[in-house]
Amino acid sequence: MSKEMILEKIDQASKILNEKQIDMWMTYVRETGNMKDPMLDMVVGTGATWQSAFIITNNGNTHAVIGSLELGNMQTVGTYKNIHPYLKNVKEDLIKVLDLYKPKKIAINFSRNSTLADGLSYGLYLELLNHLKDTAYVNALVSSEEIVAALKGRKSASEIANMKEAIKETLLIFDEVTKFLKPGVTEKQVANFVLDICKQKGFELAWDAEHCPAVYSGPDTAGAHAGPTDRTVQCGHVVNMDFGVKIKDYCADLQRTWYICHPGEVDAPMEVKRGFDVIVESITRAANELKPGKKGYEIDEIARHYIQVKGYDEFPHVLGHQVGRFAHDGGCLLGPKWERYNNLPFLEVEEGNVFTIEPRLTIPGFGIATVEEEVLVTKDGCEFLSERQKELYLIK
Repeated sequence: MSKEMILEKIDQASKILNEKQIDMWMTYVRETGNMKDPMLDMVVGTGATWQSAFIITNNGNTHAVIGSLELGNMQTVGTYKNIHPYLKNVKEDLIKVLDLYKPKKIAINFSRNSTLADGLSYGLYLELLNHLKDTAYVNALVSSEEIVAALKGRKSASEIANMKEAIKETLLIFDEVTKFLKPGVTEKQVANFVLDICKQKGFELAWDAEHCPAVYSGPDTAGAHAGPTDRTVQCGHVVNMDFGVKIKDYCADLQRTWYICHPGEVDAPMEVKRGFDVIVESITRAANELKPGKKGYEIDEIARHYIQVKGYDEFPHVLGHQVGRFAHDGGCLLGPKWERYNNLPFLEVEEGNVFTIEPRLTIPGFGIATVEEEVLVTKDGCEFLSERQKELYLIK
């Protein structure tokens, strides 16, 4: 991530601190080569070996309390205005910085709900408490999850531009898959075809190569989040693929669906077309209601209810998640009120959020119908960033 974009996000974080009435945000880390906090790339631009505190205040000041051997690196990175190198113990310099501001609320990098705000290990948390035990600051610590959700969720113009490029390139690769797909190829061969294109073009994958792309052909597949298998694509199969590339540190996450025609078959069977059309309409209905101020579960309910009314089982996952530097970028989920999602479906949608909308349903005897689009939440609604798949792709 460029220095300019990091500084842009730091400035945005300071404004969010004011909005949330939190005095400072401290990302506390050590040995980031082994355990990297998910937010370091976005708000620091480097790692640390010794115990280190990267602090953003609500008045826009930044402080890095770091080991003395890392002073030169931090100066070169140039993202923090004030650098405090220590030799023997982080405690003294850390408390000096806190005393400059006397914060009543300090957001730190732990969370029960958001993995992207939960980079502080329990052992290091105990170390931090020990450093602060004789100060009032030990009682000022709160989770940074609200800060992280807002910072990652509210995409800037430059972030959106990077995401649009990733989406465009991902869709072009889907076009190549349409040309490649035919009866007799395996899921693994389809995946390797995609990986070869990415290698030739120098693209990073949006998630782990073991299941990026994920390819599913026909009924009784390995299921969502499984890697491609030696299963053969056959006539009469519904095939879908979940895939995205990462460009300039920002991801795309999209899914597309095909039907493999039998010889002489000019169209998909009615039950396949009906299942696919239900998916498309459920996406339209959810998108029509997606706007700032809505709760995530309210949007999920729209698509989930429509699919069930049409006679299909509900899908076993959220309707949509946020996308950004990660394919699953944290914050508000367009999901059901299931315990496993904690508070995330109850959060409000905000302007600048980028969500997937990705319902699915099973077409008995044929496979899984699913389409995944990406949308940007605007002031009074949303707009599609991906060119929608509204028609089933036919392989003849």
